[in-house]
Amino acid sequence: MAQQAHQGTRPVAAEEPTIGALVHDLAQEIPQLVRSEIRLAQAEVAEKGRAVGTGLGMFSAAGLLAFFALGTLVAAAVLGLAEALPGWASALVVAAVLLAGAGVAALTGRKKVTEGQPLKPERAVAGVQKDVAAVKEAAR
Repeated sequence: MAQQAHQGTRPVAAEEPTIGALVHDLAQEIPQLVRSEIRLAQAEVAEKGRAVGTGLGMFSAAGLLAFFALGTLVAAAVLGLAEALPGWASALVVAAVLLAGAGVAALTGRKKVTEGQPLKPERAVAGVQKDVAAVKEAAR
């Protein structure tokens, strides 16, 4: 026999779960979903970490090769000056130039470090103190 549908209602089929059953199923599946999302995030971070590690290794290799190239250029400068000066004098001149450059870099670095002292974020602290004072004033 055919089911009769009343206007505004529809018959409930026997195989449709109730709302309570749906909520129960959802409550049981949420932890599994969260665990799956966490595993996915861990896998993604591990993959990106490997890529970053490889990139850092390549930067390290580039820095080491550049360091060796700089040493070779220094040796070339010494040998070039040795054409006009004795070998010991040309090495002394190149060393003096390098030390002068190191001194300038050290003084510049020292100046920048002292400009950054203290490390306390002074503007942020002042802003928070101002906010606290405003809240206290509004509370009175």
